[in-house]
Amino acid sequence: MLIVGQESGHEQAVLRRLNALRRLSEEGAVAVKAALLERTVKVAAGEDVACEGDRPDKVRIFLSGWACRYKVLEDGRRQIVNFVMPGETCDAHVYLLSVMDHSIGTLTPVVYSELDRAAFEHLISIDRSVAEAFHCEALADSSVQREWAINLGRRDALERVAHLLCELFERLRVVGLVDRQSFAFPVTQMDLADATGLSTVHLNRTLQELRASRLITLKDRSLTIHDFEALSRMAMFSPSYLHLRYK
Repeated sequence: MLIVGQESGHEQAVLRRLNALRRLSEEGAVAVKAALLERTVKVAAGEDVACEGDRPDKVRIFLSGWACRYKVLEDGRRQIVNFVMPGETCDAHVYLLSVMDHSIGTLTPVVYSELDRAAFEHLISIDRSVAEAFHCEALADSSVQREWAINLGRRDALERVAHLLCELFERLRVVGLVDRQSFAFPVTQMDLADATGLSTVHLNRTLQELRASRLITLKDRSLTIHDFEALSRMAMFSPSYLHLRYK
């Protein structure tokens, strides 16, 4: 972990996401950008940003890179319960809890802004639109978790994987990280298996089926969705649960 002071150029992802949840005032946007640059941290891939059992005393807002939220059973089996991507916050108001109930690990090198309780509460006190945007993000995160529960409990393997790919596409699109129909996809098959509750063998067969249907191309850590509407129909995907408004 390396504290790097100011890191410019990545804060636009955060502003885009917050604006998609609740339109920021001009004053609010300026305050958010200034807060993001106060203290930024770089972490290498394969490291834990926070561990289950830690005291959650910091709010982390991701500027670049991918991470995942996960839990590990006593026998070592891992379940990824969500991904964390550029522009997204690791639990605003998390400092109100006494202990972390899951871990957050990096999948790529990441840069995030780190705010302690005083700094975050000062930020949301500056402007009502900022406070509402962060509250909306917390509510949207809860909505995503409900959808992931449906994914694991009711969708079959093909629907499950297709739904996750559609969701990631929409979450990245709103922060400007989709180029036409393609986006960087640094997730391994093991990560995808752990996120969808499938074995790696079953996950691989499911990806092959999506490729054979010419719905996706997954190559060189990049994913292209060739027919988003068809993939959405297969997954029974509706982006409404993300609560994102596109400008």
